[in-house]
Amino acid sequence: MTMWQWVSVAAAALLFFWGVGAYNRLMSLRNAIGDAFVQLDAHLRDRSDVCDRLLAAVAPRLSSEQATFDALANAQTESQNAAQAARGKPWSPDPIGSLAVASALHAAALTRLSSLLDHQPELRSETEIDALVSELKLIERQRAFSRQVFNQAVAQYNEALHQFPTRVLANLYGFGEARSL
Repeated sequence: MTMWQWVSVAAAALLFFWGVGAYNRLMSLRNAIGDAFVQLDAHLRDRSDVCDRLLAAVAPRLSSEQATFDALANAQTESQNAAQAARGKPWSPDPIGSLAVASALHAAALTRLSSLLDHQPELRSETEIDALVSELKLIERQRAFSRQVFNQAVAQYNEALHQFPTRVLANLYGFGEARSL
């Protein structure tokens, strides 16, 4: 073999191994998004369970506020459906966008319920309801932290995706930009 052939083979091997390394790096970062979503999803499920128990405890006592309870129940259904869609591909922008909208609607409905409970001190004085409200506040703080971890994983992935020359290979491999919550 001539020297130019050796140089060509070495350059081709270098490009091949660089391509494999770039692919593995993007896959690792995309898997980190999935891992972060698992944590976030667990808190979303916990929030849903506590909201269901809180609605069951409060709704019979405040029948005049049925619109608030219906809004929260509908928001929970939308949030659960969006989370279910995002579980398969948490790095895909469309299901995460739907989850972000559903989470915002859920937060608004939950704020209305919290405001309602703040104006009903006799309900808040009950141990069961107060415990559920406290548990819900704890879950919301945990969910906020998990959301931050998810958004950081998305930012790292997107940053790696936009770096040259990985960007060239990302299109070839089919990697797309992820969306944060």
